Amino acid sequence: MVVRGRLWRVANPHLSPEERESLVSALMAARRQVKAAMAAADPGALAAARSSVNAAKTSLGERGPVWWHDGAKDFNRHLVKNTPYRQWYEQLVGPPA
Repeated sequence: MVVRGRLWRVANPHLSPEERESLVSALMAARRQVKAAMAAADPGALAAARSSVNAAKTSLGERGPVWWHDGAKDFNRHLVKNTPYRQWYEQLVGPPA
């Protein structure tokens, strides 16, 4: 996935729909905990909530070890223009202005 010119890893497509739904629910709950901890200015709760977000994203495959097995490098968070995917992306959206 590309957001503002950066590649971002998507969730593992091999997860079952039920597993994906459960993990997304856990992620959303953790994000709500982050919001609540920030509103309460509670550093301990904020650290715990952010840890929960990270765990959910890792379980989804958006962080941590790669979920693909073809040996392709992980370009997560790289500018697409600096990766082998530049030409593919420019075919989709056109060259940079």
